[in-house]
Amino acid sequence: MRASLAALLVGVTLVLSACDNKPLQFNSTDITGQDYGKALNLPDASGKPRSMADFAGKVVVVFFGYTQCPDACPTSMALMADVTQRLGEDGKRVQTVFVTVDPERDTSELVGKYAAAFNPAFVALRGDEAQTRAVTKAFNVFFEKRGDIASGRYTVDHTAALYVFDTKGRARLFVRYGETPERLTADLSLLLQGR
Repeated sequence: MRASLAALLVGVTLVLSACDNKPLQFNSTDITGQDYGKALNLPDASGKPRSMADFAGKVVVVFFGYTQCPDACPTSMALMADVTQRLGEDGKRVQTVFVTVDPERDTSELVGKYAAAFNPAFVALRGDEAQTRAVTKAFNVFFEKRGDIASGRYTVDHTAALYVFDTKGRARLFVRYGETPERLTADLSLLLQGR
């Protein structure tokens, strides 16, 4: 009888241990293990070189866009402003980084003002054409000018997703355009807990 009871307790303990080790269930696409982020070496709006190492200890959310974007960019930046507010004090441990894919028109001053209009703590990065191509290639971000390029009256089709890194600088989530603030807040809360 005691042997049966001991075996039962061991079995229950193993089952409970297995439950604790199940993978996290994020709302967004889990990209843990992907090699994004290392190429993020671009100047910020003041010209200071920035990299992922500058944001160590924070959850970092990277978005590629441009200041004249009519829809996805302001929507995504507003989403991050909302999520940061929803997180309360923990929102200070989330760093949103806006990277322009239109350095030809987006000056450093312009991208800085654009990001700060959504939240003064947001960081804007702007490289030259070659730097922009290198970092977008490393992130697998698509972008292409459309319209009257010669006159400067064009739009830029681009990947409209958020790339989320944990507090150790590891790529963790790919957030598709249109995600809700509630679901993204839940995902970032998990990462802020060190999950």
